[in-house]
Amino acid sequence: MRSILNAVLAVAFLTLAAPATADQNDPRLDQLFSRLKETDDLAVAKSIERDIWGIWTRSGDEAIDREMEKGLNAMDLGNAKAALTVFDSVVKKAPEYAEGWNKRATIYYYMNEYEASIRDVEKTLALEPRHFGALAGLGSIYLETGKEQDALKALEKALAVHPHLVFVKMRVNKLKKKFLGTPI
Repeated sequence: MRSILNAVLAVAFLTLAAPATADQNDPRLDQLFSRLKETDDLAVAKSIERDIWGIWTRSGDEAIDREMEKGLNAMDLGNAKAALTVFDSVVKKAPEYAEGWNKRATIYYYMNEYEASIRDVEKTLALEPRHFGALAGLGSIYLETGKEQDALKALEKALAVHPHLVFVKMRVNKLKKKFLGTPI
């Protein structure tokens, strides 16, 4: 109980002490990623993950953030073409913002444009090497294209950053069992 209370208080402190801008360079991320690796509590891990995504989805530029919202809404409605147009604009206007690239990679994935998706994932990871969503997405692309060894490597990297990704763990176990005969 005490560790949960301490975790909640730490998150509250980090949120109150947050800078006006946020993106993959936000100083709060280092501590959040450290805590993500240290915790054994799945509820705490989920809370930390939400905090990380909350930081990643804010660029620090209100106009870019409004465009991201527009793109995310288009994604939610299943309008990949509209979302792609918005995310194209985001990466042109804010090329150093990792989440713009990641969201465009996601749209490319949904459109089965895997090479374009991989290029955007690579850009995302160049800007934010700890982007477990991009790493997991890369693993999915490799699975879709029959590159299971590459998928395993990408998924293991995602778990190294975020060891509580249950679906990723399942995929890694399945691949390791296939290749090695035993799951992790």
